[in-house]
Amino acid sequence: MVTKSTPKKTTTQSNAVKAAPVADYKQNVAKFKESVLNHLRTTIGTSPAKASKLAWWQAVVAAANEDIFGRLTDTQETHAKNDTRAVHYLSAEFLMGRLTINNLTNLEKFDIARDALKELGLDINEVCEEEPDMALGNGGLGRLAACFMDSLATCKYPCVGYGIHYENGLFRQEIRGGKQVERPDSWREYGSPLEVCRPESIQNVPLGGYVDKQTAPDGSVSSVWHPATIIKGVPWDIPVVGYRGSSVAILRLWESRSTEQFNWDVFNAGGYVDAQAEKSLAETVSKVLYPNDSTEAGKELRLTQQYFFCACSLRDILRRYNRTHHHDYSEFAKKIVIQLNDTHPTIAIPELMRLLIDEEGLSFDAAWDIAQKSFNYTNHTLLPEALEKWPVYIFEKLLPRHLEIIYEINYHFLNDVVEKKWPGNNDIKAKLSIIEEGECRKVRMANLCVITSGKVNGVAKIHSKLVKEDLFPEYAELWPNKFCNVTNGVTPRRWLLACNPGLANIYNEVSGKDWPLNLDECEKLKKFADNKDYQDRFMKVKHDNKVV
Repeated sequence: MVTKSTPKKTTTQSNAVKAAPVADYKQNVAKFKESVLNHLRTTIGTSPAKASKLAWWQAVVAAANEDIFGRLTDTQETHAKNDTRAVHYLSAEFLMGRLTINNLTNLEKFDIARDALKELGLDINEVCEEEPDMALGNGGLGRLAACFMDSLATCKYPCVGYGIHYENGLFRQEIRGGKQVERPDSWREYGSPLEVCRPESIQNVPLGGYVDKQTAPDGSVSSVWHPATIIKGVPWDIPVVGYRGSSVAILRLWESRSTEQFNWDVFNAGGYVDAQAEKSLAETVSKVLYPNDSTEAGKELRLTQQYFFCACSLRDILRRYNRTHHHDYSEFAKKIVIQLNDTHPTIAIPELMRLLIDEEGLSFDAAWDIAQKSFNYTNHTLLPEALEKWPVYIFEKLLPRHLEIIYEINYHFLNDVVEKKWPGNNDIKAKLSIIEEGECRKVRMANLCVITSGKVNGVAKIHSKLVKEDLFPEYAELWPNKFCNVTNGVTPRRWLLACNPGLANIYNEVSGKDWPLNLDECEKLKKFADNKDYQDRFMKVKHDNKVV
């Protein structure tokens, strides 16, 4: 019997195996360095000798974008080919923060970029400090939206985030005369290499005006909205990179512009300022994150903002859907999921109804069935007084057709659902109605969300429990399976892997390198909790992070 013995690796073979990854890494560093230098010259139009740190940062982003936009195109082509079901995340806030280091980390290219810049005599952290903070949010709600987009991309879920392309995000703080003052935060005053404009997807949004009734030859009566003005929505796309570049999602933000940039007749007649009045008014819509709504004008602007980005987003969703389904809406709810992040995007509900009824020719019942199967709602507050309400008279002025649709939804809900459950109980009807009666009648946006949505969730286990039992107990009695929980977590890719590389290296050693995809793997470090060596290393990481 002849046996074969496995030959032992020679020293030369062993060294070759170890040397290969090192050689590949050095080659990748050289390649990234070459790309940065090339973009510095051909994209930014400057030379290494006179380039500012801002120019170096722009060149680094351009080098990373070579990979990012290629993966984005691949992701979109795959989803389009497979006609995949997609999540559409509507949020008035996206607190994305700085993206360069986060993107490089998710592409697993941070070390490569760091060493490439080091060879050029630059510190990557100093270079990336040139990136303005994309502060398009005001706290937890906006950061939750950003973390969800990161997770959706990492988990390869087809998704698009929709929001507003604020010219000025969260205010910048300064201290003057011993007092804090707020100043505009113009995060993209000179443009941003992290985003790309998509003029082929511009949407026109109607606003104001009046509604009249028209009778067709067959005797059917329909409502026709005659808007007073049209605002143009210009989309800007920001790629959201999944971990290891597994997929790249899109955050699409809408910038408001006038459909008429300039009135030549008024200008030539001497009205130099008046000639741009329409342009200025339209651009105000996406000017500031959360304008002060203590005034009448502020209230109107806030509602206009919400409607503007929802209307643009829904038209964009329908455009994408109809590329494959050609205005056959029988599959819409199977392909489209719309997540409302708090009540700010609630106006998307009557807007979808309006588009389906007025522009696509569906019946009210068919449109309502689609809406109930497409929308879901995330609640962020338990305080009844903090739930968003809009005066009816503002709706009548800005969105008269939507108010009609809301009235009809409310009528069917109260008479077909509430009356059946609690016959003759007007107190329950008053509490659950979308319209709040009183000296100033108001539209309760949270009630509209709950009535329409297939699922309603809080952002923590206890919060979701209180939403169901304390905030909306009657709705939960009507639809006990509608309420669920989705815990608001954070992305470990940004808040550990990118922010704390020293601690991340310890987890890499003990838990393996897949823990950013499965945090349960981090539990493996527990058995080293009493190990003196690991305790010392952990404390050294904490100390080094605090050393300036």
